[in-house]
Amino acid sequence: MLEKLESVVKAACLKHGVGLYDLELINTQHGKVLCVYITKVNGVNITDCTKVNKEISMFLDAEETLIDGAFTLEVSSPGIERPLKFKKHYISAINELIKITYSENTQKSTIQGILKEVNPEHILIEQNDEILNIKFHDIKKAKTCFQNLKKENK
Repeated sequence: MLEKLESVVKAACLKHGVGLYDLELINTQHGKVLCVYITKVNGVNITDCTKVNKEISMFLDAEETLIDGAFTLEVSSPGIERPLKFKKHYISAINELIKITYSENTQKSTIQGILKEVNPEHILIEQNDEILNIKFHDIKKAKTCFQNLKKENK
């Protein structure tokens, strides 16, 4: 079911010039929520979200059996601090500051650093002029970090 849903959402995104970042079907206290996160160069705006939302809604109204029962559709940007779940997310975050929680032997570590490289089995992060090699299977959680770089006037 999620594959068919993803196919529909990708088509709607393509039609409106945005990319699909992630898709989640979440069960909440108030029912199901289909969360669609979209991206594009220079960021998405409310018009992008509205167009994609309408496109997906029209399809889902016609295909009532795709999602069992009532649900809410939410279309938005993944945010300035976006989660990194898939390799494509890591690739899109190269040269950005990220925060990552990973297992090192039996120890859990959390660090911040610049994502320098994404390889098939691991990533390279620069932290304090040191390069750390972290395997994908050791990563527990990762996200981009907003860094406010205000320039001081002198």
